[in-house]
Amino acid sequence: METTAMHIANGIVDGPVSAVFAVLAVAALAFCVRKARNDLDERLAPMAGLVAAFIFAVQMLNFQVLPGVSGHLLGGALAVILVGPWVGALCVSTVLIVQCLLFADGGLTALGLNITNMALLGTAAGYLLVAGLLRILPRNAKGLGVTAFIASVVSVVVASQGFVLEYALGGTTDLSLPWISGTMAGVHALIGIGEGLIAATTVATVAKVRPDLVYALRRFRRPTELKLNA
Repeated sequence: METTAMHIANGIVDGPVSAVFAVLAVAALAFCVRKARNDLDERLAPMAGLVAAFIFAVQMLNFQVLPGVSGHLLGGALAVILVGPWVGALCVSTVLIVQCLLFADGGLTALGLNITNMALLGTAAGYLLVAGLLRILPRNAKGLGVTAFIASVVSVVVASQGFVLEYALGGTTDLSLPWISGTMAGVHALIGIGEGLIAATTVATVAKVRPDLVYALRRFRRPTELKLNA
C-alpha cells in the first residue's frame, strides 16, 4: 500500500513494543503448530499448500481504494473456511514471512506486529464469525459465500485496528489516534469488500465441486447432520 498500509514498515512502532509483539507472535504460532497437528490429514495438507499459494498470489496484487491509497487481500477468512483457524493462521504467517524476507514487504522488526494483526487477529475474527454464521445460515455454497463475505469484511477491519492498538502503545510519530483509527477502519472496510467478493466466489466454487475439502462444512455440522451420518 502507499499511504495507508496494512503492512507495517520498520520504525513506525518503536523497538520495545515491536519486540513484545514479536514474542507474542512466536508463542501464538507455536500454539497453532501444536493444534494444527490434530487437523492435518490427507485432505487438509495439500489444501493448506494451495491456500498459502493463493493468498501469496493475491496479496501481491494491489488495487486502488482511494486517491493515493491502495490495498491487497489478507486472506484470513478465506483460510479459516478452507483449512481451519490453526492451519489458516500458519498459512497467512508463512506468506507474511516470505514477503518480508524476499520482497521487503513489511519491515523485519515489524514482522511480529504484522503477523499479530493479519495472521492472528484477522483469522481469529474471521473464524469466530464463520462459526456463528454457519449455525444460522444454510450450509451450502450460497450460505458459505455469504459467510465468507461478511467474515472477510469484518476480519480485515479488525486486523487494521490491531495496528491502531500497537501505534497507541509505541507509535513513533505524533498522529491523532481517533484519526488513525477512523482512517484505517474506513479504508480497510473498502478493502474488505473487495476481499469478501473474491473469498465468497472462491469458497462457494470449492463447496460446489468438493464440499469435503471445506473445513468449515466438516467442522460445523448440525446435530441432525451428525445423526444422519452416524
